[in-house]
Amino acid sequence: MKNIQKVVDNWIVNHGIRYFDILTNTILLSEEVGEVSRIIVRNYGEQSKKKNEIKEDLGRELSDVLFIIICLANQTGINLEKSFNKNLEEKKIRDHKRHHQNKKLK
Repeated sequence: MKNIQKVVDNWIVNHGIRYFDILTNTILLSEEVGEVSRIIVRNYGEQSKKKNEIKEDLGRELSDVLFIIICLANQTGINLEKSFNKNLEEKKIRDHKRHHQNKKLK
């Protein structure tokens, strides 16, 4: 993950000129999550596709979300790998028994 954060930072410096401010990136993140949601609801949910709707690439939209999340992490000095691993460890402790005891998941 640290390498991916560096790759994004290099892309921003070489192609994007500078990071958008944090507020702009947060709004762009909301927009991209909306695009992911639209694809999922129309392909896996109950909503019908619109006539002449172009088939969209879920992988591409998820990558857009990830790119902006990485931008926000870089801008705020967050090491995503460290934060992710800490979060996963907390979930392992908190959720192990809870999920194994959930009858709805059996």
